[in-house]
Amino acid sequence: MHIQESGEMYLETILILSHTKPVVRAIDISEEMNFSKPSVSRAMGILKSNNFIEVAKDGAITLTEEGAKIANKIYERHKVITSLLVKLGVSEKVAAEDACKIEHDISDETFEAIKAHSKL
Repeated sequence: MHIQESGEMYLETILILSHTKPVVRAIDISEEMNFSKPSVSRAMGILKSNNFIEVAKDGAITLTEEGAKIANKIYERHKVITSLLVKLGVSEKVAAEDACKIEHDISDETFEAIKAHSKL
């Protein structure tokens, strides 16, 4: 199933939050992404119906295997592209912002070439 950029961003945010929080809830995502609670709630419903996340009765949100696969892919792209842009002389803040834009649109082939080049 194809997932839109916004869905990828939500999954990546859930992954990142899960590294620092014992439980991720919609309010955490709302605060992290600076989105309204209704927007996050709607997105969580869509991600849940497409089996990218599971939502427990207490509101805890976890990634499914497929959701984690997508989140890890996007997060890896973000880290590698940010690192490469910083090496090129871009400030950390701008590099991270630009990486967030690029990570969703480049092909797997292009990303693999960037990753291979950045290890040189």
